[in-house]
Amino acid sequence: MRIKRLYLFVLQTFLPLFLMTFFICLFIVLMQFLWRYIDDLVGKGLDVAVIAELFFYAALTMVPLALPLAILLASLMAFGNLGEHFELTAMKSAGVSLIRVMSPLIIFLTFVSVGAFFFQNNVLPKAQVKMWSLLLSMRQKSPELDIPEGVFYDQITGYNLFVKNKDRETGILREMMIYDVSKGYNGYANIIVADSGKLSMTTDKKYLYLQLYSGESFEDLKDSRKGARRNDAGMLYRRESFKTKEIMIPFDATFNRMGDETMSNQYIGKDLNELNHTIDSLTLRVDSVGNRLANELRGEPLCGVPSRRVVYKENKQIVEYYKPVIMNQPLDVDSIINSASVNDRRNIIEAAKNKAERLKQEMQFKGYSLEDNLANMRRHEIELQKKFTLSFACLIFFFIGAPLGAIIRKGGLGVPIVISVFLFIVYYIIDNTGYKLARDGHWIVWEGIWLSSEVLLPLGIFLTYKAVNDSAVFNPDAYRNFFRRLTGLHQVRHIQMKDLVMDDVVQSVAMEKLTQLKLNCERFLSKYPKRQSYLAYWTKGFDKVEIKRLSQEVEDVVAYLENSRKILVINKLMDYPYIRQLLTYQPVPNAKAGIAVAILFPIGLLGYWLGTTHQKNLKRDIRSVVKVSNELMEMLKDEDSDGIDS
Repeated sequence: MRIKRLYLFVLQTFLPLFLMTFFICLFIVLMQFLWRYIDDLVGKGLDVAVIAELFFYAALTMVPLALPLAILLASLMAFGNLGEHFELTAMKSAGVSLIRVMSPLIIFLTFVSVGAFFFQNNVLPKAQVKMWSLLLSMRQKSPELDIPEGVFYDQITGYNLFVKNKDRETGILREMMIYDVSKGYNGYANIIVADSGKLSMTTDKKYLYLQLYSGESFEDLKDSRKGARRNDAGMLYRRESFKTKEIMIPFDATFNRMGDETMSNQYIGKDLNELNHTIDSLTLRVDSVGNRLANELRGEPLCGVPSRRVVYKENKQIVEYYKPVIMNQPLDVDSIINSASVNDRRNIIEAAKNKAERLKQEMQFKGYSLEDNLANMRRHEIELQKKFTLSFACLIFFFIGAPLGAIIRKGGLGVPIVISVFLFIVYYIIDNTGYKLARDGHWIVWEGIWLSSEVLLPLGIFLTYKAVNDSAVFNPDAYRNFFRRLTGLHQVRHIQMKDLVMDDVVQSVAMEKLTQLKLNCERFLSKYPKRQSYLAYWTKGFDKVEIKRLSQEVEDVVAYLENSRKILVINKLMDYPYIRQLLTYQPVPNAKAGIAVAILFPIGLLGYWLGTTHQKNLKRDIRSVVKVSNELMEMLKDEDSDGIDS
């Protein structure tokens, strides 16, 4: 019962966060969709119901983008809250491992991943068809008529209107100028100038009804005679003055919704079976076109000699290829060309070049259909692979978010949002890069589409392993010490006098420890008196075991003497340097590997210079240990006369 209650507690912690983050992420990506296509929606006079329908289908198409981000953010927040409130620590202290705590969510998200696959296969194609059909219909709809003041309005097809000012209450347009270019720009546009006018829409919303008052019209009458020029006397125009004039302008203001049949035949509107069927058909078509082009290339004459002939056998046309000619010795083509005259050589080369370019252009032109089929096939293969990547991404993001939340132990919306957004941006960039490489044919389709999963899967495994083993992944001291080991930076020792000392320093024991430390340091310095040669450094180096033993011995002396009651001793202990365990003291594990690295120039020389510099600093630190040990021994001898620390 305890484990079942624990599972219920974990689910109750995760599910509200998951639902909240999912709808927040969905809202964010939906706003991105709105800003992307806002120009196609604004100013069209669309009904609220149509816009709401578009947003509903757009929200469904954005689920594959919002779901992995929601899982990542929810798992980060849930396990971050558990770690921050020490609930996760209590579970581990009770013998419940992190994997067991995660197990109910693993089962739940497995069902979510399966549901995501069926959503991608059954729901998403229909939603994408509906969304793109609506969006294309909205793009084709004429904008809502709103003629501005003082500028030309060109949103009416075939007409440009200018209105100096208009009366908002009566709808009267004043000082109007109309350019009728519905018949094209080959001649002069028909121009109408009016003192005022009124614009309205017919009841069927198919025409604009324009009633003009007190104006003139100028119309260019093209001469019907062929070859007539504008400056001929036959060029005519018509001028008309009017008090009232009525014009009907075609203007379809209705919303004509296109059918779903066009988009259903595209790759976005097909399920798994339809995609496989289309890919098989396109593969057969590509193979057929490729074989035909290959046969045409094989049939081209080589050096003017035909490679095949057409024969008739039993009233059937059969293509036979000539057998290749086997020559006893290679033909010296250069000698044949050089034996010709200069003009003949130029003609031969030009003819060969022109024929090769012509053949190349012909094959490129014939290969356009092949490229179109290949691009279409890649699109279908990409859509096929996407049916599975969403489900896998949901699991990967959970195995990144849950261990990461358990490691950082920060709940709320601050740190989890920063980390999740950063990880999702990395995922999105990698995913789009792989998608474009697969779409353009630079990579195999499955390699490009699964690239983001291949990159993030090792990260999820690494974080899960570290979280299960309670490893300090984000411990700055661990990285700081590693950096010091790699670069050889110095570390200052800080020691403070203790207020309460349990074990007093015994003078004889302290002297023995200091004497032994001094002898060991001097023995090490005598073992390496000079700078190592290039070959000796790469094959031998310094003995890391001995260096580690010296370092431990220094720390033991410091740990013992820091119990001293004298401030001079404590201050002198801070003069002890840290004996660092650098990787450059002995860079390779054996002599054979060292010889292989030594051969690499200039990498070997650079490593030798860096390593010997670190070795020099090490010997300086060891000499400093000897010096400080001597000074401490003198202090202890001086204090012995007064009975101090004994």
